[in-house]
Amino acid sequence: MDNQDFTTIILVDQNPKEVFDAINNVRGWWSEEIEGDTNKLGDVFTYHYKDVHICKAKLIEVVPNKRVVWDVLENYFSFTEDKSEWIGTQVIFEIHTKGNKTEIRFTHHGLVPDYECYDICFNAWTNYINSSLYNLITTGKGTPNPKDEVDSN
Repeated sequence: MDNQDFTTIILVDQNPKEVFDAINNVRGWWSEEIEGDTNKLGDVFTYHYKDVHICKAKLIEVVPNKRVVWDVLENYFSFTEDKSEWIGTQVIFEIHTKGNKTEIRFTHHGLVPDYECYDICFNAWTNYINSSLYNLITTGKGTPNPKDEVDSN
């Protein structure tokens, strides 16, 4: 198997526009701790999860109701020795109609089994896409990481 990039697929009853809108509502399914805009070409946003993971991504392709691609510009994991993991990878959402359903194919291009973070990332993306994004699309409520409590010093 040549393609080892992480991929998962979900199928929903909602139409491609509803799916596209949910994908771009990154705060609604990935994390409430997102800074920046997440819905149009050229937008840059930062994801932050405690002191464990910080990621900056840019929307490099946005085709309404069909495709969204993020380019990972910067990344930090507290738990990996290789600090370059994820940098230069692409997070791809492809939306297709399958009969009377809508298919979302999520691929993290460049996230491969050789990465130190692969097992953790595999489990995290599986949860965020197959559970949180799926629920956001189908019920209107995802389960993103909550916003960190801010210490007032």
